[in-house]
Amino acid sequence: MALISGPLTYYTFSADISVPKFGGGFGLILNKSSEGTAYLTKTNVSGLYSYSVEFGETGTLSFGIQAGVTNRKIDYDKLVFYDQLSDQGIISGGVSAASPPEFNNKYFFDSGAGLNLIVGNFMTGPSIHHLNKPNESFTGSSSILPMRLNGYMSFRLPLEAYANEDSPAIIPSIVYYQHAGRQSISGGFQIKRKSVNAGLWYRSNGKEKDAIAFSLIFDLFMKKDYYDKVRLGLSHDFTTSKLGYGNTAGTTEGAVIYETTIFDNSGYNSSTYKSNYGRRCYDFY
Repeated sequence: MALISGPLTYYTFSADISVPKFGGGFGLILNKSSEGTAYLTKTNVSGLYSYSVEFGETGTLSFGIQAGVTNRKIDYDKLVFYDQLSDQGIISGGVSAASPPEFNNKYFFDSGAGLNLIVGNFMTGPSIHHLNKPNESFTGSSSILPMRLNGYMSFRLPLEAYANEDSPAIIPSIVYYQHAGRQSISGGFQIKRKSVNAGLWYRSNGKEKDAIAFSLIFDLFMKKDYYDKVRLGLSHDFTTSKLGYGNTAGTTEGAVIYETTIFDNSGYNSSTYKSNYGRRCYDFY
C-alpha cells in the first residue's frame, strides 16, 4: 500500500438565488483543491441553473444543469527528481534536467446535471458530473476524466403527531457514488430539533469499511418572519480502513451558510414562496 505524502485541502464557495418568474434559480460555485507536497491544484468555476415543477400538494421535481471551466497545474518547484539526489540525499541547490510537461497549466470545459424529487417527506435524486468526459492530460496525450454518478435518498420522520418545521425529526439518508471503477456508499441519520442538527454516518468503498463520520449543524441569528439565518456546519471523519486513523488523523470539514429573504416589486419573499409550494430540499438538513 502506497501513501501519498502531503495533505489534501479543499475549499468551496457557492451562492444561489431563487427566481420564481424563471421557474427556478441561478447559482455560482467555486471549488479549489490542493493535493500532496507537489501542490497539484485544481480550480473550477461553474454556473448553475435549476427549474422546478410542483405537482399535487406536496410534490416538487427539480432539474439542474452545471457548466464551467476547470484549471489543473503542478508546482514543479516542489518536486525532486532522480538527478537531484545523491547517496547523502537531496543535492542542495541541484537543478534537474527534467522539463515540465507541455500543458502544465491545463484548462478544460466541464459539465454536469441532476434531478431532485420530493414527495411529502421523501426526497431522492441522481446526478452526473463530468458529462462531457474532459481530457485533463498534462502531456497532450489522452487522459479522460470519467463521468461520476451519484444518487441519494432521504426521509424525514417527524417525532410529534402534529409536526411543523421546528418539530423534532429523524432523517435517515443514503448516498451512493461511482467514479472510475470506484464506488462509495454512505448511510446514516440526522436528528433535527429546531436550530440544531446532529448526524452519525458510516461509509464503505463498496467492499471494505472506510470511515465513521459525525456532523453538527447550528442555525444562528434566525429571524422568524423572513427565514433569515446563518448556518454553521462541522463534521469529522474517523478513518476505519486499513489506512488507519493514526496515519490520516481523519478529515475535518466546516461550512458557513447565510440565507436571506429578497423582496421583488410584487412583494414576493422567500417565506411566502416556501409556504405555498410544499417541502423543499433544505427541509431535510
